Amino acid sequence: MKITWFGHSAFRLDFAGKAVLIDPFLSGNPSFGSSRDVAVLGTDYVLLTHGHGDHVGDTVAIAEATGATVVANADLASWLGLQGVKKLEMMNTGGTIGLDGFSVSMVRADHSSGALADSASVYLGNANGLIVHAPGEPTVWHMGDTDIFSDMALIAEIHRPEIVIVPIGNRYTMGPETAALAVKRFLPGLTIIPCHYGSFPPLEPTADRFVGFVGDEASVHVLTSGEPKSFAKG
Repeated sequence: MKITWFGHSAFRLDFAGKAVLIDPFLSGNPSFGSSRDVAVLGTDYVLLTHGHGDHVGDTVAIAEATGATVVANADLASWLGLQGVKKLEMMNTGGTIGLDGFSVSMVRADHSSGALADSASVYLGNANGLIVHAPGEPTVWHMGDTDIFSDMALIAEIHRPEIVIVPIGNRYTMGPETAALAVKRFLPGLTIIPCHYGSFPPLEPTADRFVGFVGDEASVHVLTSGEPKSFAKG
């Protein structure tokens, strides 16, 4: 599996001939380090953790340009249908759906989810984390935006992720010290990729403090925006 970080919480997973985007906030993302055309080339699926604009990002345009199927919670998916997205897979917290040779599970995240429309806030369902299971590939858990919670241990027990994408930016999610505690207490020994930092001034500028807090209790991979990295199943 190749994993490419596009800054903030945007990722691309390439495996078994599939191209899967998660939270594709590209336009307006100051830490997006790639060509938009290259980033979205051949996209088969777009997976969304929640409805905030810095996560939904370019989803509508990508779906229109590529014909990708968008996977989101039921409220967000319904709203995206009104924005013109044609191919949608609805699900919700606790559910798992089978797609083309892989599956997606939607798990808890402690955060909010909504958008502005006509000067009012529109509720777009609960925020979630997403777990991607594919035969012969490492299982990936994108936590989305979240605080620490003790049931992270239960999610890890149920889904057995090998790679966990963890928000560390503070203000809107866990900060570096709390995120490191989550890793050490609930995800020891796993491969960890930090995200949701370095994109906007209120957020943690780098992953350095997080890496220091984790120490040698997990394998932290700080990705460079726009540069794919290969990961094998352990």
